Amino acid sequence: MSAQNPKKPAINVLWLKRDLRLVDHEPLLCASQHDLPLLVIYVFEPELINDKHYSTRHWRFIWQSLQALNAQLSKYQTSIHISTHAVINTLEYIHKHHAISNLFSHEEVGIDLTFQRDKVVKSWCDAHQIKWQEFQNGSVIRGLKSRQHWDKAWNQYMRSEIKPIDLAGIRWVQLADRLDPEYPKRWQHNDPEFQTGGSTHAQDTLNSFFTERGQKYHMLISKPEASRHSCSRMSPYLAWGNISLRSMYQQLLGHWNKPYWRRALAGLSSRLHWHCHFIQKFESESRMEFEALNRGYKAITYRDGPAAKADLDRWKQGQTGFPLVDACMRCLHQTGYINFRMRAMLVSFLCHNLRLDWRDGVEHLASLFLDFEPGIHYAQFQMQAGLMGVNTVRIYNVVKQSKDHDPEGTFIKKWLPELSNIPAVQIHEPWLLTAMEQQFYAFDLKRDYHEPCVDIQASAKESRTLLYGWRKKAPVQAEIKRILATHVRPR
Repeated sequence: MSAQNPKKPAINVLWLKRDLRLVDHEPLLCASQHDLPLLVIYVFEPELINDKHYSTRHWRFIWQSLQALNAQLSKYQTSIHISTHAVINTLEYIHKHHAISNLFSHEEVGIDLTFQRDKVVKSWCDAHQIKWQEFQNGSVIRGLKSRQHWDKAWNQYMRSEIKPIDLAGIRWVQLADRLDPEYPKRWQHNDPEFQTGGSTHAQDTLNSFFTERGQKYHMLISKPEASRHSCSRMSPYLAWGNISLRSMYQQLLGHWNKPYWRRALAGLSSRLHWHCHFIQKFESESRMEFEALNRGYKAITYRDGPAAKADLDRWKQGQTGFPLVDACMRCLHQTGYINFRMRAMLVSFLCHNLRLDWRDGVEHLASLFLDFEPGIHYAQFQMQAGLMGVNTVRIYNVVKQSKDHDPEGTFIKKWLPELSNIPAVQIHEPWLLTAMEQQFYAFDLKRDYHEPCVDIQASAKESRTLLYGWRKKAPVQAEIKRILATHVRPR
């Protein structure tokens, strides 16, 4: 049945995805300029809820964000229609009662599951004569083949005007027979260890960064404990769209001349640019969800078998015997956040020290990162795994990282209380403690903690030799030229 059926009232539908806000929202702005009533929907898709990339922490953050949006919309006597059915089933249900004229949404740079879903939605819209208007996701350009003018486009977009949306002028509509879905109670439980979703929390977090937290951002960004305070902590709000990157960037520019803040703000500005760079890379070659961006590494081999599986489990649970690695993983389990360097170190340890397939760990970390953003996640994972060929192979010495960035063992002791009695000078390598020292500290390595699961020096040397040798292969070199031409701006 087409959207022109006169027996049903005509409406427009705004489909929220990773854009849970009411400001700097192009689909909402466009919808507000139409005369038809507007229904706003969000779909907790069963396929995504069951996908290994996602976990309770993500759905709880989204649920919190939707509650915050409904609080804002309540002044207009409306709320979001929330569904726990598949998107197509949800649209079919709406279309049964209302003639959908236009469907508005942002383009989504997501995993393959959402890409395949979008193709089904497009076919459904075409079959029902519904115009689906998708809007560019920030500065990420769909179908981009070259980076020749990408930097210029990024700057133009980020500095462009954020147009106000007349929410009071919209004719909102709700389904008369709507049933609020039953949310799992674990979504509704606010865990104080995790950041809370919603645009107000996003803005409060950003304000606190600009007022005091961020002045030493550039100095403390690599420190696992200090970075929890001094980094912007905006990543989950950007990932789920509680605030737009453009809004954050323009607020940053507003503080640009703040005395003694230039290096901190320059560092953050650079990372906002890289944020889009990696998502653009994934948008252009989303196959990297399943295979190496550089096809020359397709035949590279990894460890396999029971011992490899046991090491993977130790890595996932934070039981490798290397304190900083284990502290980072346990911190992720409890809070959903660690800083960039520690994330890179975890991937490096998995791929280079344990010599495990990057695909063995990519979904696990996605499920732990509260700020899971597919484009950034996959591009960064492969870069740290050394599978692009265009970057320096970074094999992090986890003991050196520990001594350099957590010299007093503050972060380690916080997340590994079993090591709390060990002095800072020895906490980074507890396997070196003598039997007498262990007795003195009331500590037994085998009983209270874990022996190292790998020789980090030997494994790093083996991986370095393998990766640099592989890079010389003709297929890898050919792919390097293609990757540089596609993803790197011409000089």
